[in-house]
Amino acid sequence: MTATFDDDYFMKKALQEAEAAYERGEVPVGAVIVIDNRIIAKAHNLTETLTDVTAHAEMQAITSAANFLGGKYLKGCTLYVTLEPCQMCAGALYWSQISRVVFAAPDPHRGFRTMGTSIHPKTELKEGVMEAEASALLKRFFKQKRD
Repeated sequence: MTATFDDDYFMKKALQEAEAAYERGEVPVGAVIVIDNRIIAKAHNLTETLTDVTAHAEMQAITSAANFLGGKYLKGCTLYVTLEPCQMCAGALYWSQISRVVFAAPDPHRGFRTMGTSIHPKTELKEGVMEAEASALLKRFFKQKRD
């Protein structure tokens, strides 16, 4: 039996996490990790809150999911994230052997593809799910910072 994914549903959950980051004054990126159509980790950026440059939404979600599963590998899991992962997060995703990554908005400046980084060759990649919503939230955040 093939698993079915409701990408919009899970990306909406990631967007809720991004909104939580926005409310905290963090760059609004949110992530959820799913296995068997069940959310096992939710996270958002906490770099300002924790004064930690590694506290990206993806890193927080990877740690939470690994703790939930009781192991370091995320085989069978899908990460939904509102912005294309950076090279640091792509590296962590590579090592986690996550099965699938779905992101909303591309990051042409700091995204892993721009930086020449790759994720695990067996990891399925999908982009553009709810891109307009994720991009609008990021633009609103950075516009507010400039004003």
